[in-house]
Amino acid sequence: MSDGTSPPGFSVVICVYTEDRWEDILAAVGSVREQSLPALETLLVVDHNERLRARLAEEYADARLREEVRVLANAGPRGLSAGRNTGIAAARGGFVAFLDDDAVAERDWLRHFAAAYDDPRVMAVGGRTLPAWASGRRPAWFPEEFDWVVGCTYRGLAPGRVPVRNVLGGNASFRRTAFDAAGGFATGIGRDGDRRPLGCEETELCIRLSTALPEAVLLMDDRAVVHHKVPAVRERFAYFRTRVYAEGLSEALVARSVGARKGLESERRHTTRVLPAGVLRGVRDALRGRPGGAGRAGAIVTGVTLAAGGYALGRRRPARPRRPRRSRPPRRPRHPATPPSPSSCTTPSAGTRPPPSSGSPSRPRRSPRRWRWSPSGGSRR
Repeated sequence: MSDGTSPPGFSVVICVYTEDRWEDILAAVGSVREQSLPALETLLVVDHNERLRARLAEEYADARLREEVRVLANAGPRGLSAGRNTGIAAARGGFVAFLDDDAVAERDWLRHFAAAYDDPRVMAVGGRTLPAWASGRRPAWFPEEFDWVVGCTYRGLAPGRVPVRNVLGGNASFRRTAFDAAGGFATGIGRDGDRRPLGCEETELCIRLSTALPEAVLLMDDRAVVHHKVPAVRERFAYFRTRVYAEGLSEALVARSVGARKGLESERRHTTRVLPAGVLRGVRDALRGRPGGAGRAGAIVTGVTLAAGGYALGRRRPARPRRPRRSRPPRRPRHPATPPSPSSCTTPSAGTRPPPSSGSPSRPRRSPRRWRWSPSGGSRR
């Protein structure tokens, strides 16, 4: 099960960023420490929060725990992708698994991952992520087809251990050599703390991996289960709208990176087959008087519309040419005796040369001429 250069076993990477999830972080680490197949190490990567890093380092300062749990600072730019890359670089195991900081893994999580790697062609294995709703139950209007909104496995995925295009990042593992072939996570894609909830960084990586290693196999094993906490704010329709729109933006970034055909292959199938069935199911439930049926149908339609809008906007953004910088005239020292008026952009008359100024030259004033972008790509006045 080893890749031949790293010791056998799993390095589990948990990226963290806020003390607000302190108890969740401890629970996530605890679930890894209780695995039936022990992890080689757990790497806590702290995203530019020194206070949290110091607190975690103190929590796991015991000599025995230091070997089991290592606390690292994100060595890259702020965001989930760079945090994961930091964990990958520090990992000692032949396999690297990722767990969200607000999720807990079932006891045989790593054991099911490990069994799939007996096939040397397997480069990545993901698992099934179940929502743990803060309210104790799924909101009646929330369609299972959109459980990816809260970072969970959604209706439409095949059961069992099956080949997939990409794994889901909060419950995933990779053979260490996969990163040697494809590189790490793209830092321009994915979440950055509590900012706009972007995603798809694992999708982009998996597509790159399949391109770099055409014979690679990526699997989803629904026996490798984690339970992902869904806070109350994410049970609201407002978050649903924000998340699906952000997903459209993220898909546009992926399509820009790997091409629309590969970037949207699974999404097309989900949109044309699974979602229409979900709408019909919701309408049928509504006609039978079952609670939430109309809400689920409406949420699916709204989700598709907002995701498509985010994708369309995201695709247009790269295509728009950047406005060219205005070329500024060379700086010349001004004549101390004849300063220009505040509304003037004049330069010394031809044939006259002002004496050099002893002070720093003043900032040149902008030309009042308007610049605009021409269809040919140049600038016009």
